[in-house]
Amino acid sequence: MVSIDDIVRAHGAALQAYATRLTGGDRYAAEDVVQETWVRAWRKLDRLTEDRGSVRGWLMRVAHNIAIDQHRVRRARPSEVEFPDQGIESTAVQQAGDEVETRMVVGDILDGLSPVHRDTLVEVYYADRTTTSAAKVLGIPAGTVKSRLHNALRTLRSTAGLQLEAA
Repeated sequence: MVSIDDIVRAHGAALQAYATRLTGGDRYAAEDVVQETWVRAWRKLDRLTEDRGSVRGWLMRVAHNIAIDQHRVRRARPSEVEFPDQGIESTAVQQAGDEVETRMVVGDILDGLSPVHRDTLVEVYYADRTTTSAAKVLGIPAGTVKSRLHNALRTLRSTAGLQLEAA
């Protein structure tokens, strides 16, 4: 009986070259095709003899079918996005990092405010409430919300140098 090692030694280089041509020169896709071909060859090892036909022909046909199947799968789903060669950090990862940093800075700045001013800012800006709805949530008059916002923003401008606009 022939071992898988014997088949790989005899046909491995030719199969790799053929799979690379099938995948348009994509080395990684070709390696996937070859690997799946070897798995199928291992499963059918008892039938892979020259007495039953060309082993190389069988391997090439299996590789061809696998490459066609992979091509159909890629066409059926959205195309894959490749990251630029400049590094593994994508814009999305960088933006997420910037967002975390911004949250930390804003959190530190808000900690410098009095609790009533901080709560008012959170309700109006973070919860995106109007002064009237923030007043209902906080249980204070709308005029008080406006004056607390004014004082909180003034404090932020003077201590943190932020250029915030009043809503």
